[in-house]
Amino acid sequence: MTLIFILTILAFILTIWAQFRVKGTFKKWSHVHARSGMTGYDAARRMLDANGLHHIPIEPVRGALTDHYDPIHRVVRLSEPVYYERSISAVSVACHEVGHAIQHAEHYPMLVLRHRIFPVVNFASGIAPFLFIAGILFSALNLIGLGIIFFSVAVAFQLITLPVEYNASNRARDLMIAEGFIANDEERGVAKVLNAAALTYVAAALLSLLELVRYIMIFVAGSRQE
Repeated sequence: MTLIFILTILAFILTIWAQFRVKGTFKKWSHVHARSGMTGYDAARRMLDANGLHHIPIEPVRGALTDHYDPIHRVVRLSEPVYYERSISAVSVACHEVGHAIQHAEHYPMLVLRHRIFPVVNFASGIAPFLFIAGILFSALNLIGLGIIFFSVAVAFQLITLPVEYNASNRARDLMIAEGFIANDEERGVAKVLNAAALTYVAAALLSLLELVRYIMIFVAGSRQE
């Protein structure tokens, strides 16, 4: 139990560090202009059009690092700094989100799976903590076990997200090079931005996985006491 607790704390620290790193990396490369002269919007629009996705709109949204692809309304939403700026960070993030749109259009299996289990994940992640608390308070192993099952769905979602995000980044990087959005010596900056963003998902998945192991150990320890 002590080891799992220590690992969970370390994973939590990693999560916080990853968030600071992605913000710091984005800020650093937001000051480096892309020599193509394209804004995040320009790069996203050209990348969508190059893949036959002319019908997908691109919308600016407020906030920082609020960029995302909306699979329900089929729209790429870029934070204002990404939408309007002509930096390595802006172009990298914009193309990453377009990578998700391409995944959707091509029915990328892991993305399809993530979309299908998302409604279940929303319910499971919401109810799991209450089941754990009730199980511990009332010494009810059946509630703890049910909480583990529900929480496992949320962990599976986190793990499925990893290949989805890395695949989107790889697509973005390859297409940016192929379409001439970046020069060869700008690849390093693109890699820095995309890798920093991916690290946040790795840290979140690790934290969830260790939490799941901790709950399983609580369940096992309770079973032995009966």
